[in-house]
Amino acid sequence: MPKPQYKGLMHVIKATEYSLKGLRSAWLHESAFRQECIIGLVLLPCAFLLGETLVQTALLIGVCVIVLITELLNSALEAAVDRMGEEFHDLAGRAKDMGSAAVALSLALVWLTWGLVAIQRFVVS
Repeated sequence: MPKPQYKGLMHVIKATEYSLKGLRSAWLHESAFRQECIIGLVLLPCAFLLGETLVQTALLIGVCVIVLITELLNSALEAAVDRMGEEFHDLAGRAKDMGSAAVALSLALVWLTWGLVAIQRFVVS
């Protein structure tokens, strides 16, 4: 069955519905996404306390959002690979490992960014 083609405002409404459905699915089925959301909620007020400028605050929040985006993409990749079958395949394993590596790099970016902003705030100045 072909996918319905929405135009104009209906396209925006449907896209929003699909996005919310994806977020809900990630929340319900992906424990890593839930954990990263909760950590992000804890870090959100900390970003306003640590950041000395609006740009620093936006950077601290932005890297946390990047983790959530990366986790969503990794979860989507894993779901698509799992849909193809449960038997092991080297390419499927490689794809999942690369998705996991992307999440790990985004988490490292959080540590680096928050650490450098903290150093600039408390050590350098």
